[in-house]
Amino acid sequence: MHSASDNANYRIEHLDQLEPTACPCGSAKRAFLNDADQIASLHVVETDGTARTHYHKRTTELYYFLEGSGHIELDGQLFDVQPGTTVMIKPGCRHRAIGKLKFVNVPIPAFDPKDEWFDD
Repeated sequence: MHSASDNANYRIEHLDQLEPTACPCGSAKRAFLNDADQIASLHVVETDGTARTHYHKRTTELYYFLEGSGHIELDGQLFDVQPGTTVMIKPGCRHRAIGKLKFVNVPIPAFDPKDEWFDD
């Protein structure tokens, strides 16, 4: 059995072996950042309740909440979230997660730190 692979037609990464990176929401383990096609990446994000409002000019994000309960702020409006909640965040939407939460984030195209914008 193969444990990991890099191939033109597929990629396998093990999130449990990746170090978390600081992000506006808290911390994230990010997979597929180095894929040549940059189609999408996948992040497992853990928030500590102090997420910073931000937006993207070209990235759409899909959130799928795994653990915790709290809120997501979308363009100034608060919405309840709990495990099973899914959210599509389109370019230009100011957003942040509020509460102690764990969620999967799929940025499309793949995450680019140069496409993270803040109003303050």
